[in-house]
Amino acid sequence: MSWSATQYVKFEAERNRPIDDLLARIPATTPMHRAADIGCGPGNSTERLQTRFPDAELSGIDSSPDMIAAARARLPAVRFSIEDIATWPDPGPFDLILANAALQWVPDHAILLPALIAKLAPGGSLAVQIPDNLDEPAHRLLRDVAVEEPFATILTGAGAANANRHPADWYYRLLCGRVAGIDIWRTTYFHQLAGGPEAVVDWLKGTGLRPYLDRLDDAQQAVFLDRYRARIATAYPTLAEGVVLLPFPRLFIVATRAT
Repeated sequence: MSWSATQYVKFEAERNRPIDDLLARIPATTPMHRAADIGCGPGNSTERLQTRFPDAELSGIDSSPDMIAAARARLPAVRFSIEDIATWPDPGPFDLILANAALQWVPDHAILLPALIAKLAPGGSLAVQIPDNLDEPAHRLLRDVAVEEPFATILTGAGAANANRHPADWYYRLLCGRVAGIDIWRTTYFHQLAGGPEAVVDWLKGTGLRPYLDRLDDAQQAVFLDRYRARIATAYPTLAEGVVLLPFPRLFIVATRAT
């Protein structure tokens, strides 16, 4: 799947809010010598990690060459590499593994999360933020357009690319007994986006639209986006001064190994 660092950082301030909220909940008892940002994107999450823990040795991985190039330009002193989270070979140990808005693209969480826990040092934490927005209008309308002609056959299964997520109790059951402490919470952010409904489409172009647009040629993309925009304009009305509110629920998990 193709990714654009330039498109992603258009809404960097909004995307940074959950990162800061997640990092603020890392237990004070967690030692911080070595930390990894997995699914680091263009390095904005790594930069927040560096600000929070300036003395830690940091590394970052992402499957997208474009994202890694942007991260290296942003933080040249940090070691970044192109890796798949599912097959990430570094055994650790890490005092912190940060996975911000990344694991929804990785399958088999029942296998993945215990494997990540195993890379933690004693007292280390796995900090995860997963978008919990598949039932929001922006995603429901996206799926509605995808099953219409002439897209239905081309886009069969496209929505599964980022659907690897579970409810909070599922993650609790998975992690209970594997770690000493589990902190789970859910927050809905109401992002104030300038530019009306088109801003919602622009936001999705950096994330949820990618699996769909990657399968379409330029002409097909134009038709698809026109239909999607029309529906978004109804679901996300323009408020005062051209602002649209984008509700965005996110699930957070901090799992800490015993010392």
